[in-house]
This record gives sequence, C-alpha cells and structure tokens, in this order.
Amino acid sequence: MTTHEDVLEREFLKLRAGIIDIAAILDRIDRADDPEQPDARLGQVREAIEILDCESGDRVERIQKVFSLPEG
Repeated sequence: MTTHEDVLEREFLKLRAGIIDIAAILDRIDRADDPEQPDARLGQVREAIEILDCESGDRVERIQKVFSLPEG
C-alpha cells in the first residue's frame, strides 16, 4: 500500500512546479489590461482552484466538469 509520504516523495517537485506555474500565469493575468467584458474562463479557473482546496477524493472529476462544455 502506498502512503502519503510515498506519494509526496515521488510527486512533490512536480506538484510544486505546477503550483508555481499557475501562480505565475495568474500574476500575468492580474498585470494585464482589464478587459471590457469579464472572461468566463477566468471564472472557471477560480472555481477549479477552489475545488483543489477541498479534501474530497473527487477533485479531478469535479474540475473536469468545470471545464466541460455545457450539456444540452
């Protein structure tokens, strides 16, 4: 059985790099000129980040739904 420590040992540097990359992109967005209309994609990104902070085990599925096209 894999432990939290095993997973962190294996994945920590990749996780850290991904978080830093996301922070850098968000900083560039914040420094950019404000658009006349809010962009729905930024709302999706913010919603996905909130999901990341949850401790449920279904983060991937929930985030995929955030970025999926509406059914209809």
